[in-house]
Amino acid sequence: MPLRVVLAEDSLLLREGLIGLLSRFGHEVVDAVGEAGAIAAAVRAAEPDLLITDVRMPPSNTDDGLRAAVELRQERPELPVLVLSQYVEQSYAVRLLDSGGGLAVGYLLKDRVGAIADFVQAVERVAEGGTVVDPEVVRQLLRRRRDPLERLSAREREVLALMAEGRSNAAVAKQLFVTEAAVNKHVRSIFAKLDLPQDTEDHRRVLAVLAYLRA
Repeated sequence: MPLRVVLAEDSLLLREGLIGLLSRFGHEVVDAVGEAGAIAAAVRAAEPDLLITDVRMPPSNTDDGLRAAVELRQERPELPVLVLSQYVEQSYAVRLLDSGGGLAVGYLLKDRVGAIADFVQAVERVAEGGTVVDPEVVRQLLRRRRDPLERLSAREREVLALMAEGRSNAAVAKQLFVTEAAVNKHVRSIFAKLDLPQDTEDHRRVLAVLAYLRA
């Protein structure tokens, strides 16, 4: 289904490029703003299916865009938000990914926009309620960790770390040179030890990864 998108990006060149790219795939940018202060008004007026925003935007050119997204998610947790950045702002990244139960949210580095098919897939996945996290974002956030999750075994932490990079159970099994059945068992154990609610597999994976990033 075509998406109605509010786009927040202060670079005119990238803003126009994203508008054109999204249009090619049948989506409509209903408003495009160049300052963080205009994001909330644009979202409230247009009621889009998705907000795509840069992190560094005027007026301070620090993390204004990301802070605006976090505030909007506090006001409307169901609002799908995809953040694009040239760097990882750790504290707000965690707050954004933790908002709304970790659903309908994404954090990608701008380099990923060049992989057009993957980028559009990420846009659509977030709009549908999914979660997309750039592997480099995961790595930088993991470097903040002080203590491992004490209830997990060493192998379970390895499995969860690979899950945090977005790998499927089959990919985790290949990386660790074990069977997929063994990975499935570890994943079930991780869910149980983290006391995650009985919910869909995808939702529980998101909650497990968020617990790992916050540890």
